[in-house]
Amino acid sequence: MKNIFLICIFALSLSGFSQNKKTSNFETITLGGGCYWCVEAVYENLDGVKSVVSGFSGGNVANPTYEEVCTGTTGHAEVVQITYDKNVTDINEIFKVFFTVHDPTTLNRQGADVGTQYRSVIFYKNEEQRKAAQSIIAELNKAKVYNNPIVTKVEPFKAFYKAEDDHQNYYANNKNQPYCRMVIQPKIEKFEKVFKDKLKKK
Repeated sequence: MKNIFLICIFALSLSGFSQNKKTSNFETITLGGGCYWCVEAVYENLDGVKSVVSGFSGGNVANPTYEEVCTGTTGHAEVVQITYDKNVTDINEIFKVFFTVHDPTTLNRQGADVGTQYRSVIFYKNEEQRKAAQSIIAELNKAKVYNNPIVTKVEPFKAFYKAEDDHQNYYANNKNQPYCRMVIQPKIEKFEKVFKDKLKKK
């Protein structure tokens, strides 16, 4: 039921989005929604997204490795840093995708991935991003789209550390691995169903 509700809300919102501007205007947002392999694979297919980089934010250790973050002791979340063209997509659409493809109601976990590194978090870089994040969270909670309250944190961006090269474009390079087939592929299929009019042309 909640998926149908999400589709209806987002379809109405997206129908009014204008793409008539001509000059490019790039902006960056950093999001954590569980395993960054999953989130990266989804946003790579959203029209208007220039780049998606997997990495870490929100911790207290500079330049952490993947192994260090996995211990849960560095304070970092697995995140993706998304650079997008505001003339093709916008921050509200970025957030609508975010709240469609992960569960924002489970604290420090997504499915079988458990730990603070898998927390749901938005690291905003300006007031527009902060207000948009708080607005959509309030809207979804008010509409009771989920059975439980949203636990997504909205925090100011401080630093981003790029993950090792073998963690970039992970799904594209490892489609036949069990995790990719069983965990990432269903998220991509859900995204493609809800945002079918916003997919990159292949």
